[in-house]
Amino acid sequence: MEIPRPPSTIHHVGVGVGVGSPPPELTPTEQEVLDEYEKLANNMKKLASLLDTLASNPTVEILDGLRELERKTSLVFTLLKASVYSIVLQQEMDWGGGGGGQQQGGQHEEEEDQ
Repeated sequence: MEIPRPPSTIHHVGVGVGVGSPPPELTPTEQEVLDEYEKLANNMKKLASLLDTLASNPTVEILDGLRELERKTSLVFTLLKASVYSIVLQQEMDWGGGGGGQQQGGQHEEEEDQ
């Protein structure tokens, strides 16, 4: 069963066919594949054009969203640094609690000897 499709007004470029000459004999499957590639190429051109326009003219909404994201990211980074500092400080207090007192005591004895 053959699927009806609209007639193509564009001759396929790149297969050695001149404009106005009939296309070479292709199987229906080959013709469908070529038609799909043609659609894909046109869609890619449209997408490239749209992306170019968006990249050259960022919208106000995008810029505002990026600014808000930057503020939130900065806040999260600051909170993360504070949390890491708190954990490190707590570990130093837990591990160095006994050793820190001895070290300070030793320094006081040396100062008294002088």
